[in-house]
This record gives sequence, structure tokens and C-alpha cells, in this order.
Amino acid sequence: MNYARFLNAVSKARVASPIRELTAIQQQGPPTLISLASGMPNTDMFPFTQASVTLPDDSQLHLDQKLIKRALQYSPSPGIPELVQWLKGLQVQLHSPPTCQLAPEQGQMDLCVTTGSQEALSKTFEMLVTPGDNILMDQPTYPGTLAAVRPLGCNLLPVETDQLGMKPGALRGVLSRWKPEDCKNPQSDIPKVLYTIPNGGNPTGATLSLDRRQEIYEIARNYDLMILEDDPYYFLQFTRPHLPSFLSMDVDGRVLKFDSFSKILSSGMRVGYVTGPKPVVSKIILHIQASTLHTSTLTQMILYLLLEKWGVDGFLEHCDRVSDFYKERRDHMIKSADRWLTGLAEWHCPSAGMFLWLRLLGIQNTHKLIMEKAMEREVLFVPGNAFSLTPGEPSPYVRAAFSQATPEQMDKGLERLAGLLREERQTS
Repeated sequence: MNYARFLNAVSKARVASPIRELTAIQQQGPPTLISLASGMPNTDMFPFTQASVTLPDDSQLHLDQKLIKRALQYSPSPGIPELVQWLKGLQVQLHSPPTCQLAPEQGQMDLCVTTGSQEALSKTFEMLVTPGDNILMDQPTYPGTLAAVRPLGCNLLPVETDQLGMKPGALRGVLSRWKPEDCKNPQSDIPKVLYTIPNGGNPTGATLSLDRRQEIYEIARNYDLMILEDDPYYFLQFTRPHLPSFLSMDVDGRVLKFDSFSKILSSGMRVGYVTGPKPVVSKIILHIQASTLHTSTLTQMILYLLLEKWGVDGFLEHCDRVSDFYKERRDHMIKSADRWLTGLAEWHCPSAGMFLWLRLLGIQNTHKLIMEKAMEREVLFVPGNAFSLTPGEPSPYVRAAFSQATPEQMDKGLERLAGLLREERQTS
């Protein structure tokens, strides 16, 4: 692939920071290495000597004096080497990316740790988007992505979705304005980037079916699209085995997969990782060098100690427990929706994630109902227009999350919503 085609001028202009490169060399060098180059602070002046984290089984992850000094110091921009290698092994085991067989310059699989997947997404859009570009996206989609991409001056092209995710026919329809050979014309405004949430999509809870994944990947090959696979709910699929990722299908090196530990270990630790072709991941690393420098070494170290203690099998067992927890919560919400909203709303049962997407019957725009009347009844939802690619577009949908509320709270909240909908019918 011609990766230069996808990178904007800012990304092409980035060069490695010599100080960041020296940091990595120093920390991976032999004990006999004498460094007079580093401007890192002296760890003897840090007011911490050790730390321990207690796990649910009362075992502990212990950072002794040597380890705590390292955990509180600067670290390489791609992530601490042990964690990067562990995550690469995980991706190979889970997805067997065909790109592992490619040469580095041809798109060999690479990976870097990021401060949550949101940082990776934000930096990737800033790397790929030039003002005026056309970007293909699920409609509706995650507001955090909209917040990252809208200020970049691009055109967001909505692609229709349903309970099985993005519709390949709708994608072809949007792309019908162009010919596949237009991707070879530098002057063409043909889209270069396709963004999608394949599992438990936020807000719809939709999960792409296998046949759609395969068809979308072939469309991407035909039109030379870079696929941004935003997958924070990969481990929250309620059926097993998990559906194959776009990364697992990627024979060309055109997929960037964004993963996060926020939903399965801790949202506050702010650790995510992006996997994709080395020429593109290396540009993300250069962006990190020039901004956040690296993800918190302390949280990376705690995470690595946990993953090393568990092993891949233990980690996946934990993920299954988390998935089972949310599946049970989903079942409670569906039961409450059946009880209170039958005839008042429509929905599908999500097979992954944390969200139920409700279409309120007889309501053209849910914004006022949710932001004013529902709040007065002390129940919170998110109105559907918050997820639209078109600002201000009316929406008959609301998003209900089943991640934190207890079954009793879900039931009471949907009962209050049902009461509001009945009142709306009486007054209309």
C-alpha cells in the first residue's frame, strides 16, 4: 500500500524526537552504560519508596524500590517494552493478523500503547485528515469521535446502520459518487478513511455480522480505504467464540484496530493500544512524542504486572466474567423494556456492549423530552441527536446504558420513561 497517500502534510513533516529516542536507548541499555545525555529527573528525589495493589483474591502486585523508581520515571513513547510485547502476543493469539508476515515497510503489524483509545483515535484523525477530506462513518456514532474529527474541517459521510451494524449496500451507495480507480488520482476527493465500531456499537449496541465484515473489507480493498476499527467492546461480546476482527482479515495492512482496557479493567488507568501497519503506527508514535510523551509509566507497570500474573488465559477468563456480568445486566434491561415500553418504543437486543438503543414511537425529536421532562422525573438518558453526524438533526432515539444501574433502577427508570410517553400521547 502507498501509505503516503493517507498521511496529511503535518504527519509527513513529523520527525523523531532525539531526546525521546535517547530515553528508549538509555532504559534498554546495559547497566554499564553511562548517560550524560538524559534530562530525566533523579528518581532519588521522588517521595515514593514502594507501592502495592491488592486484587480481589487478596493477592498483591508489589512495586519494590527498584520497580517504583522505574514506574515513576519517563518511559519510551510506544509503551514500556514488556507491555508492548505482551500485547503483541495477545493480538497474534486472538487475531492472527496476516500482516505479521509482511515486511515492515509493507505494513507489518505493529502496536503502541496509548492514553486510552480516545488518544489514539484523536491522534490518528489528526494524522490522516486534511481539511476538505471526506470521511466515512457509522450513522449514528460515538460522540467522542465526532468531537475529535469535526474541528479538522472534513466532511463526514454518514453510512446507514441497523442492528447488524454498517450496511455494505449503504456503503457502496455513498461510494457510488466515485470510481475505484479515482483512489489513484491525487486530485480526487474520494474518501480514504472508513471509521466503524464493529462490536456493541456506541450508541446502538449493534454488532457487525461476519458476512458484513467480509464484504466491507472487500469494499475497502476495492476503494483503497483505511479502516479504523474502534473496538472497545471487543471483549464484551455476549456470544462466543468472538466474531473475527477486521484486523484478522487484513491482508493488505489497511486496518488500524483501537483497543482499550477501560471497559474490562479500569477506565481511570487510561491505557489503550492501537494495532496496525508499522508505517502508520510509527507516525502515531511521533505524534505521541510531540504531545503526551508517553502513557503513564505507573499505570502501564501495574497493568503489566497484572497481565503477567494472570497470563493470557487468566486475562481472557477475567474478560469472560466481565462479559457475563454485562450480559446479565442487558437481560435485566430487556426484561424491563418488555414490561414498560411495549407499544411505546422499539429496540433490538444487543449482543455486545453496554447500551440499548430505543426508538420512541410517535416522537420525532427526543431532545426536549429527555433533557427537560425526563430530568424533571429524575431519570437520565442520552437523546439520539447527540450521536448524529449532522449537528442539530432531530432524532426519535434515546440511548439507555445498562452498565452501572441496578436492575431495580433500570426498571424504575424505564417505568418513568413509559409514563412520560403516555402523557405525550395524551397531549398530542
